[in-house]
Amino acid sequence: MPGVRIVTDSACDLSLDEAAELGVAVVPLTIRFGSEELVDLEQLSVADFYQRMAASAELPETAAPAPGLFEAAFRTLADDGADAVICINLSAELSATIESARNAARAVADTIEVRVVDSRTLTAGLGTIVIEAAQAARRGDDVEAVEALVGQLVDRTRVYATLDPLDNLK
Repeated sequence: MPGVRIVTDSACDLSLDEAAELGVAVVPLTIRFGSEELVDLEQLSVADFYQRMAASAELPETAAPAPGLFEAAFRTLADDGADAVICINLSAELSATIESARNAARAVADTIEVRVVDSRTLTAGLGTIVIEAAQAARRGDDVEAVEALVGQLVDRTRVYATLDPLDNLK
């Protein structure tokens, strides 16, 4: 599919069905419960995550996707005829995910233009930005227009959360 395409990571909290409907490629993070590592959305559903979290004495940890996973997503989109990719990731202050995406973007620079954007947020905030970017790309907006829209949304997006129990703050 020609035009601008959107890539994100699984911290966006979009289901795989929602992402597919929007034409968004989602690169999964890895989630660790103790010594067990699971691929987000592939080996671990959202419901399973919360069940495990409630039952575990240890809080889960995440690991950034390997650059090769982003590179594969970028190359697949290039092979499908994309003109450019905008990769929107969870906050660089919270994860090394964006560095993996940047490394992958450099690896495919001779094949397709990839612009990596730090959302400076996560969860529903990231998901909302990704949805808006995907809709703009679907309308046929060029890479500059989609990137500018994402930048505006990043500046205006705030996520507020509550934690239960407060032990999760430690």
